[in-house]
Amino acid sequence: MNFELFIARRYLTAKRKQAFISVITFISILGITIGVMALIIAIALITGFQDDVQDKILGVTTHIMVSDMDPEGWKDYPQLISKIESLKGVKSVSPVIHDGVFLIGPSENKGALLKGIDFDLEKKHSQWLQELERGNIPAPDSKREGILLGREIAASIGVGIGDVVTVITSSSRLSPIGPIPKRKRFIVTGIFNTGLYEFDSSTVLVWLGSAQKIFGLGEEISYIQVRIDNIFDAPKIGNKITEIIPPLAYVTTWMELNKSLFSALKLEKNIMFLTITLIVFVAALNIIATLILMVMEKTRDIGILIAMGASSQSIKKIFFLQGAMIGIVGTAAGVILGLLWCLLANTFELIKVPVDIYQISFVPFHIKLFDLILIVGVALLISFLSTFFPSHRASKVDPVIALKYE
Repeated sequence: MNFELFIARRYLTAKRKQAFISVITFISILGITIGVMALIIAIALITGFQDDVQDKILGVTTHIMVSDMDPEGWKDYPQLISKIESLKGVKSVSPVIHDGVFLIGPSENKGALLKGIDFDLEKKHSQWLQELERGNIPAPDSKREGILLGREIAASIGVGIGDVVTVITSSSRLSPIGPIPKRKRFIVTGIFNTGLYEFDSSTVLVWLGSAQKIFGLGEEISYIQVRIDNIFDAPKIGNKITEIIPPLAYVTTWMELNKSLFSALKLEKNIMFLTITLIVFVAALNIIATLILMVMEKTRDIGILIAMGASSQSIKKIFFLQGAMIGIVGTAAGVILGLLWCLLANTFELIKVPVDIYQISFVPFHIKLFDLILIVGVALLISFLSTFFPSHRASKVDPVIALKYE
């Protein structure tokens, strides 16, 4: 151990006559600890909320949506699906039909979004379809066609497994009294729960063929949904798809579909980081105060060290190491307490939120390695910078003046 580190450690740990400086030192460490802890908790909260909502949204929607401007539907899509499947990074491609319907249940009627999908294909990539809350996926060859309902919409119209719901579409058929809306009865075979309240409270699912019949589309579809291996490659793969689709078709990525939500979360994360960093900065001012008082108290010691041959750089290093130790101890304590809080909050689901507003029942805390490194780096940088002025002042002490009355 070099003598600068030895002296710096002794100054911080040894009992001093001026207990006030010890109190300031403790406050400095506590300030850094609270600042770092608050930063970790705040960033983990925003990141956890963003990741959880993102996972839920992407679990029920497409990564890339290929649509046609023709309002009548998309007819010549099988060949295009084959071309998209051949692109690198594409996991699956499937046709989808969706349109608004009106559900008639035993206790209440409600508007909903009916989606026609290929359950066999979607089940491979959707955990919530593999583990339905109740019931089973409709059998494709059943005499009475089945339907899946979200948990919230099933509860609102008062249906369970085995009950019958009537679906009324906006398309019409001719009758002796004129055009009337098409109606079809489905048996409820299963109820799903994705965890995304908006989806569970408004969506019903049927086989693709059933949807084509009820909407009178023949072999047409609404859009093609594409799932990819890496969701952040969506813009790049979307550009490749654009090159092979017809002129009237267009591509929309999950980032564009949810741009406002994720942009707001990113902005909130950055603002929160900058705001709470001010706590660390204020705590760093205590380090400056501590070291200045230390220099005033140790003027005699500094004079003796210089008289014995210690250089200005060595004196500067002593007080730099003091401030650095305060910063390191405070940062380490803040990291430990922040991560411990995140662990407890996730384990016991401490922060509950209204699911109908936030789409999740409790706030998860996720801290990414990069964010943790950034927080630690910023806290240590502020701590180290705060030592420059006091250490520079200590190095300028005149030994003759310091020892004049000794």
